Amino acid sequence: MPRELLILRHAKSDWSSDATVDFQRPLAKRGKHDAPKVGAWLYREGLVPDYVVSSPAKRAQQTAEIVCKRLDYKKKKITFDATIYAAELPALLAVLARCPSAAGTVLLVGHNPGLEELLTYLIGDDLDLPADGKLLPTATVARLEMPATWCDLRAASAQLVSITRPRQL
Repeated sequence: MPRELLILRHAKSDWSSDATVDFQRPLAKRGKHDAPKVGAWLYREGLVPDYVVSSPAKRAQQTAEIVCKRLDYKKKKITFDATIYAAELPALLAVLARCPSAAGTVLLVGHNPGLEELLTYLIGDDLDLPADGKLLPTATVARLEMPATWCDLRAASAQLVSITRPRQL
C-alpha cells in the first residue's frame, strides 16, 4: 500500500503573548489565518490523513485542530504526543514507528528544528534549500511518498513530492 507523510510545521506563533513558557505560546493572528488555508488546500488536494499526530504545545495543538477542522477530521481523533515537542530525529522516527500500520496517510504536526532534520533524513541528498534558506517556515507542509511500513524508516527512504508554503495558497 502506498504511504504518504505530511510534515506540517505549526503556524506562526505569538511571541508577544503573555505565555510564561514556550510550550504555552499560542498562534499569532497570521497563524490563525494560515492554518485554515493549509487545511483547505490539503482537502482540495485529496490529502485527508488517516492518522494525525501532533505536539501538544499550544501553537501546534491549535494548528492541528484548525487544519483538521478544514479536513473534516474529528478533533478527538488527533493523537497528541509529548515526544514531538522539542524532539530530535530519533524521537520523531519513534513517533512515526508508532503510527497504525493501516494508516496510508499520516499528518505530523510539530516544530523546527526537528521537523527539518526529519525531512532531510528521509529525503537524503535530493533536497534543495529554497533561496531564503528556510526549508520549513511556519505552516509549511512537506509531502513525502514513504516506504511500505512506518517502522524502521531509513535515511533517504522517501521521495519528496512537494513543499507548500501558505503564501503559495
